[in-house]
Amino acid sequence: MTGAAPLRVGIVAGESSGDQLGAALIAALRERVPALECFGVAGPKMIAAGCEAWAGAEELAVMGLTEVVRHLPRLLRLRAALTRRFLAARPDVFIGIDAPEFNLGLARRLRRGGLTTVQYVSPQVWAWRQGRVRTIGDACDLVLCLLPFETAFYSRHGVQATFVGHPLADQIPLETDRAAARAELGLDPAATIVALLPGSRVGEVERLGADFVRAAAWLHERRPDWRFIAPMATSPAHDAFDRKHAEVAGAPGISVIEGHAQQVLAACDAAIVASGTATLETLLSRRPMVVAYRLGALTAFLLRRLRLVKVPYFSQPNLLVGRALVPELLQEQVSGAALGEALLRTLSDPQYLRQLDREFLQVHETLRGGAAARAAEAILALWQGREGRGRPA
Repeated sequence: MTGAAPLRVGIVAGESSGDQLGAALIAALRERVPALECFGVAGPKMIAAGCEAWAGAEELAVMGLTEVVRHLPRLLRLRAALTRRFLAARPDVFIGIDAPEFNLGLARRLRRGGLTTVQYVSPQVWAWRQGRVRTIGDACDLVLCLLPFETAFYSRHGVQATFVGHPLADQIPLETDRAAARAELGLDPAATIVALLPGSRVGEVERLGADFVRAAAWLHERRPDWRFIAPMATSPAHDAFDRKHAEVAGAPGISVIEGHAQQVLAACDAAIVASGTATLETLLSRRPMVVAYRLGALTAFLLRRLRLVKVPYFSQPNLLVGRALVPELLQEQVSGAALGEALLRTLSDPQYLRQLDREFLQVHETLRGGAAARAAEAILALWQGREGRGRPA
């Protein structure tokens, strides 16, 4: 598909994952519409792809109810300023990438102002606070879903949604080369290596880092020849993990590096992973895993007290297959011994490991298929349909 007319896109992406999605989407749109103009909230990859940055994507990098409350005044000021600026600029389409708590409120205001709006990455509305689907329907002309089961939920509620696949499934090969990854990282080609990924944000590392180190210590007592490596997303996360490592008496040596998470997952034999995108990366790398998560105390209390969670699992692998395929531990279940025991049990069951490998490959094949290109096609179809019918009043 090639668009003859120029296309002006307003875009808001939250943090590094949104920046990566946004950059790939901009490139796919530009392939189809060379006269593309993009502006909004962008990270470095989106800026390199040609997006004019009105603000940095890192400004939206907050999570959890308590953290959002602390940053709420600043976020509300930013959203009000963006609303005014987008309504003045009148882009052909507005695309909110992830960051739903910020982007859906912005999209609702822009749609009421006559703009066409798209949400790229569905919030987990099917999992908790399902009543938000009405808000999404009011805010968005189209939702682009990364996971295949999400579109059925939106269809039941009359919201237009399209499954485009997951960009990570396109980036990570169906067969990862463990030996090559170890050589690039300088790791022992014969050792059993366990990757520790306690989260990309400092707050996650603060909540989970010590227990991940304790899990390494528990495993090291029983398997002294095993080796441990922890890829950290940022320097602050690296510093936080180092502090947690120092707190644990008798902790084994852990190689800590910045970045290279996908390379580490390709190199390792198994991983202990914080719930989030890293669990999907681990699945796509076809590595056994144990998943853990610990929310802030107030956030966890509110979720339980108000019974807001509607699904039996919280990790992406289990949500994707619809059953408890990988061990997952939440809140008070998380401890070094529990994590270590779950991982050792996993690696001691050859039949389970073969099954895991088969099912992970099936999921990878389902999610793979040019997500950025499919997202671009869906956005252009929406835009061209609106152009053909005339702009909304």
